[in-house]
Amino acid sequence: MDLSAIDPMLLLASLMAASTPVLLAAIGELVVEKSGVLNLGVEGMMITGAICGFAIAVESGSPMLGFLGAAVCGALLSMLFAWLTQYALANQVASGLALTMFGLGLSSLIGQGYQGIKPPATHDLNIPLISDIPVIGPILFQHDPLVYFSIALVAAVWAMLKFSRAGLILRSVGENHSAAHALGYKVVRIRVLAIMFGGACAGLGGAYLSLIQVPQWTEGMTAGAGWIALALVVFASWKPWRVILGAYLFGGISILQLNLQAVGVNIPVAYLAMAPYVVTIVVLVIISSDRKRVSLNAPASLGRVFHASH
Repeated sequence: MDLSAIDPMLLLASLMAASTPVLLAAIGELVVEKSGVLNLGVEGMMITGAICGFAIAVESGSPMLGFLGAAVCGALLSMLFAWLTQYALANQVASGLALTMFGLGLSSLIGQGYQGIKPPATHDLNIPLISDIPVIGPILFQHDPLVYFSIALVAAVWAMLKFSRAGLILRSVGENHSAAHALGYKVVRIRVLAIMFGGACAGLGGAYLSLIQVPQWTEGMTAGAGWIALALVVFASWKPWRVILGAYLFGGISILQLNLQAVGVNIPVAYLAMAPYVVTIVVLVIISSDRKRVSLNAPASLGRVFHASH
């Protein structure tokens, strides 16, 4: 066992890439929950995005088309959840769980002919001069475009929720859908758009796994990333910038345990592999213990069915 073999710069650089799938899925789910909807189908949308993005990239030879296709497929799958919960008025928890099961089965069916195939490479976005800066350059400025897109998306969501009229309307629907409806806002339409945005983000997160992080198609490759994304929204207290902190914490522990396995740390591999999930659960338990703080930040109408006749 030689801990000096772990390169701190490579560790920090890998952390950003490892965090990107859950960061994309979590920021999409945050927008969904800000509208007052709880979608537990993130895992299903991620795995569907993973295979759809992979298949489109392999068939077209373009990873960017793969990412675009993954976002569209994730949004389309989320429309099933939107129809069930917003028009059929089905239970949101049951519908989300059903969406996850459906997504896992659908991805397994589509992916039967794609195992063992390598997708087209997605090249890193090396910024001239800046990427050559010692220490900072390799850590921050030698990543693929999706890493920077995920950070920009968090910034855009934060700005939209805090400063724009659209953000104010979205938050009002999530806080009190009856009052928003009384003011003339189309609650169902707003929530459907939020659900589709969340689905597109989850699809992108899944495609990042299959096209960049692994890169290959393996059945069940999300391995609970969608559930972690759901947990991160609570961890972040429904605040966009805190989602980055939560995602990077999870990604950092994931990369650290892989490095510890590589240098032969005398800890069973199973314990190391479950470390990121254990730490996430512990942090959530600590945060959730302050019930007043959690209830203060959570959208008041979260998970409640909206009836237009109200």
